[in-house]
Amino acid sequence: MKTDICDLTGCEFPLFAFSHCRDVVVEVSKAGGFGVLGAVGHTPESLEIELNWIDEHIDGKPYGVDLIVPTSMADREGSLRPEELLDRVPDAHRRHVERILAENGIDTAGLWDGAIPEGFGDNLRESGASQQMEVAMRHPIRAIINALGAPPRFMVDAAREKGIAVGALTGSREHAMKNVDAGVDFLVVSGTEAGGHCGEISTMVVVPEVLETLRKEGAQVPVLAAGGIVTGQQMAGCMMMGAAGVWTGSVWLTTTEAETLPSIKEKMLTATSRQTVRSKSRTGKYTRQLRSPWTDAWMEEDAPEPLPMPLQGLVSGPALNRIDKLAEAGHPGAKKLATYWVGQGVGMMNDSLSARTVVQNFMEEFASAVENFNKVMG
Repeated sequence: MKTDICDLTGCEFPLFAFSHCRDVVVEVSKAGGFGVLGAVGHTPESLEIELNWIDEHIDGKPYGVDLIVPTSMADREGSLRPEELLDRVPDAHRRHVERILAENGIDTAGLWDGAIPEGFGDNLRESGASQQMEVAMRHPIRAIINALGAPPRFMVDAAREKGIAVGALTGSREHAMKNVDAGVDFLVVSGTEAGGHCGEISTMVVVPEVLETLRKEGAQVPVLAAGGIVTGQQMAGCMMMGAAGVWTGSVWLTTTEAETLPSIKEKMLTATSRQTVRSKSRTGKYTRQLRSPWTDAWMEEDAPEPLPMPLQGLVSGPALNRIDKLAEAGHPGAKKLATYWVGQGVGMMNDSLSARTVVQNFMEEFASAVENFNKVMG
């Protein structure tokens, strides 16, 4: 297959796979797609290890790296010490979390005892992201993508020097043009069906809206459609609208290679498309995730308003870490509370398949959808 995005990134089939798991990245690229490693959870040192491993196993196939540099967040400059960040977390938020856990039979003793590591939230700031980017640029990546805002100037300039394509996630036509003005080479246009950070507009609406805006503005920027896409038929539909390919994330969470916790993977494999919700309860920005008593509790009338990123992570992190550990041990209350980012396409993710098989299924389903379309067209 040949589209603008294939020419830009060197992939054979314009199926982009965002994953925090290096094995998924490698298997998708080797199968003809384009694996993208989520780097936000890595230090520069651990990212170097991951990318070295990818380079050794990917057989020269193209891949990319995803960073998150939000346009807006609390303490964006990183001027506050860890204890000063803690002072910004109201007691009401701690008590709310303790109540959620206690009502589900989870001991809250020592929940807030862990110290905040020096540099907390740095990966979400330009200072930390620039260090990650320096590491990534030492490897043969073909694309670097920024989420939660237009990519900063340093990212675009550094990528240009290396001949690396720059992408950015966008959830509206207004955001699309800000990203274009920032100098991106392609856009990931994501609808509200997506897992993780997402907007309010559906994929079937926002993709053609952005494509129309780009056409009117004379901007020759390829678009990857995203949001709830877990099948080749959906991919074909998006490309019929004018997308150059698709960006996917959730569908890889239940693959055999994925590092998703078994307790979460089990929930996803049995969930319906109705069992996800947009909530600020995890990061302070809206993310789509599995609905659970945890997300429900943050939507109650007397619940405190989630704090801005990254402060909400100081509230949710200790609790969700404890929930995950207990859920893996079989604790019934923790298994109910457990949640993770996933899109509405989870209702069609019913089997745990290898990443390579998922790519092959996309290819076959895409071909079948195109064949059906050709029949309709006579």
